[in-house]
Amino acid sequence: MKNVRRFTLIALAVVTIPFVAFKYDDRYFEIAKNLDIFATMFKELNAYYVDEINPNKAMRLSIESMLKQLDPYTNFFPEDDIEDYMTMTTGKYNGIGATVSHRDSKHVIVMIYEGSPADKAGMKIGDEIIKVDGVDVVARKGVDIGRLMKGQTGTTVKMSVKRFGQNSPIDLVVGRDIVKTPNVPNSGMINDEVGYIQLNDFTATAAKEVKGAFSELKGQGMKKVILDLRGNPGGLLNMSVEICNAFLAKDQLIVETRGKVAEWNHKYMSMETPLDTEIPIVVLINSQSASASEIVSGTLQDYDRAVIIGQRSFGKGLVQTTRDLSYGTKMKITTAKYYIPSGRCIQALDYSHRNPDGSVGRVADSLKTAFKTKNGRTVYDGGGVDPDIKTDVVTLSAVAVNLLQKNYIFDYATKYYFEHDNQKPKEKFSLTEAEYQDFISWLISKDFTYTTTMERNLDNLEASAKKENSFDLVQEQIKSLRERINQGKQQDLVKNKVDIKEQLEAEILRRYYYQKAMKFVAFDRDKEVQEALKLFKDLPRYNSILKGGK
Repeated sequence: MKNVRRFTLIALAVVTIPFVAFKYDDRYFEIAKNLDIFATMFKELNAYYVDEINPNKAMRLSIESMLKQLDPYTNFFPEDDIEDYMTMTTGKYNGIGATVSHRDSKHVIVMIYEGSPADKAGMKIGDEIIKVDGVDVVARKGVDIGRLMKGQTGTTVKMSVKRFGQNSPIDLVVGRDIVKTPNVPNSGMINDEVGYIQLNDFTATAAKEVKGAFSELKGQGMKKVILDLRGNPGGLLNMSVEICNAFLAKDQLIVETRGKVAEWNHKYMSMETPLDTEIPIVVLINSQSASASEIVSGTLQDYDRAVIIGQRSFGKGLVQTTRDLSYGTKMKITTAKYYIPSGRCIQALDYSHRNPDGSVGRVADSLKTAFKTKNGRTVYDGGGVDPDIKTDVVTLSAVAVNLLQKNYIFDYATKYYFEHDNQKPKEKFSLTEAEYQDFISWLISKDFTYTTTMERNLDNLEASAKKENSFDLVQEQIKSLRERINQGKQQDLVKNKVDIKEQLEAEILRRYYYQKAMKFVAFDRDKEVQEALKLFKDLPRYNSILKGGK
């Protein structure tokens, strides 16, 4: 756990305020009283507890425990974490532009931003970091390698990495600079008429990037557009307002915030001249599309400006405000709920009324209220944004999931890249049958094994049978089932080839194109994209949906 500044002095300073100031307000009196109790208790613990108490750790635990009773979005940022906070809101940070994953006691580069210092210095996805500025990060446990790599623009960091196919470590000197993570990693034309824009975040340049991509595609002849918000967790509210404004007429209500502090309540209107109010739009969402993503998708739905395709969104209708605290710290506090033009709030979880066990329940269907879109379509609050066209969640096969979880897909992509370094894949890249067989052969050499759900169920059945002294009754049947499952598993790499190949190809493309890899992935198996293309071919149906038809 990261250290934080000593908060004992803060607590003591607060409780020195005369209690007379609070006698007319029970709430403030209770706050002052409990701060006094807490400070007194901490002094006693510090003085008399048998072992030494770390005040930073104790205070951080106290803060986290208090905030845990509220919602997951009310967070405290100690001074050490301010840079992480700035990255979250601006999409920028000072560093080298590489993401590191800690696995099996190794620090492995899993992503590099195109054009970043890491990219320019020749770092590669799959490199294992051995040393950072002379610090042996393999031998040293608990090292925060991310903080070692970050630093002020203009400084350098010396790194030693182990690379596939190299016998000796490679030494690299990487300059630090401002690294900008893109909000729109992918955009392009799917066919002669349909453009595609993938929006991953809502940091400070999200609207500018969406507008830029839209204008560029329109210049290429785009007549219809797919805006992909799948997996987008949200971000800055004003960015969602600007993006909606790009497709809605001026002086329209985009979103309204309402909270306890009345003067903070605000209506956000479309203030600028839109880019386009006529082009047919499909917005793609799923269960990980949250917050600002839901403002964009929900608002465009409320104005019947776009057809929404996918699965129900996450359901985060809460607004956070950042407040500065003492000693360079900050707090992000949930201060309001937001309401989109139909009047609905899409917040799905009720944090103010927890269950007896502390869990949070979803808003019951019976408590949801119906609202109307501009054209009179019925929409509901309390459960995220419901798509106009629902698609099933695509689930990977068990063997594909295990290959991903155990990093076999990642490791083979590293091998493939260094064996095909000068053979950059083109659009709609696909592994040949011979290359897939090479993957299977490589996998066999690694003694790949995995446990299926059926095997885990059999383990539970066997344990229960033994506990009840009835194992003899089912022993032969369990043995037979295990044998049949093992026989089936031997064919899983063949039966689930499509699933596995898709994951392999995507990971291989990331080695060459980084965040832009999706540009080179075929959309043939993307259910939501295919549904959008199908709808765009049937504009009468598109218009019928927006008017309340099916």
